[in-house]
Amino acid sequence: MADDPKYKSARVQRRVRAAQQVLTALGLPRPQQNEGAALVLLSLIELRPSPPWSTATNSLRGTSPLMEWIGRVYGKRWATNTRESVRKKAIHYFREAGLVLSNPDMPGRPITSPKYCYQVPSIVVRLLRSYGSPGWERRLKAYLAKRPSLAKRYAAEREMARLPLRLGKGVTFRLSPGGQNELIREVVKKFCPRFTPGAVPLYIGDAYKKFGHFNRAALAKLGVEVSAAGKMPDLIVYFAKRKWLVLIEAVTTSGPIDPKRRRELRTIFGRSSAGLVYVTAFMTLRAMRTFASQIAWATEVWVAEAPSHLVHFDGERFLGPYD
Repeated sequence: MADDPKYKSARVQRRVRAAQQVLTALGLPRPQQNEGAALVLLSLIELRPSPPWSTATNSLRGTSPLMEWIGRVYGKRWATNTRESVRKKAIHYFREAGLVLSNPDMPGRPITSPKYCYQVPSIVVRLLRSYGSPGWERRLKAYLAKRPSLAKRYAAEREMARLPLRLGKGVTFRLSPGGQNELIREVVKKFCPRFTPGAVPLYIGDAYKKFGHFNRAALAKLGVEVSAAGKMPDLIVYFAKRKWLVLIEAVTTSGPIDPKRRRELRTIFGRSSAGLVYVTAFMTLRAMRTFASQIAWATEVWVAEAPSHLVHFDGERFLGPYD
């Protein structure tokens, strides 16, 4: 997508270079000192090319509105499918450095929500407003001295927003808040006690980190060796009483266990000494109807809003392995 000619104007380039210098002064890694990251910062504080830094603000802004603002105000055009790249290469680093907070208005907001947003903390905005003034260096030094404690506080706030999961006596695991993770928690709390009582979760994916909880040793005892690059399901549960390995996909935006996905899982877990059971989980019946035509035969479907029921897709047995 071609940039607007105004992106090459002298005033725009001066402002972008200044934002890069700010990121350098704040100690961001070199890859996050580039023009793209500088534009993200300018959008987050809503600073246009001409006004002084003292006019910086900190309104709530999601990734798409942020990118649209950059295109409209600075003339830098990004394709819609680069949103994830902007999040991973700029916003996530800003968050770890304490330059932005996720959903300060509603910390538990699911990551899949269209209202998911970011905001620069007031303490950072006050610092940035002083850029270019005689007090900048003094304020910067004071902020950098205080930042470690701020980072700990923000990390504690993020941890409080995480979703607790009890995996057994005395064992607690916390998931990042997010649409898929909400559903995974429902599976552990409502599906497992009903249909695999006493089963042990061996793997739980997380919206922010693929290998959230992973009992690699227990899976290896069943004959399964999985590398970090493997296409893992969202949840793996071992039901020792029946000697079943239950592979569960929690569907919020991506697809269910369709014939292709079933073959993939069969390839990954084919050496398991436990029988394989395939389950697709949905939060609502409406969501299930959206994907119903894609679901593979010889699999099960569970819906969180009707937790006592299973939908069985053909096959000679109900809830069990076929091989």
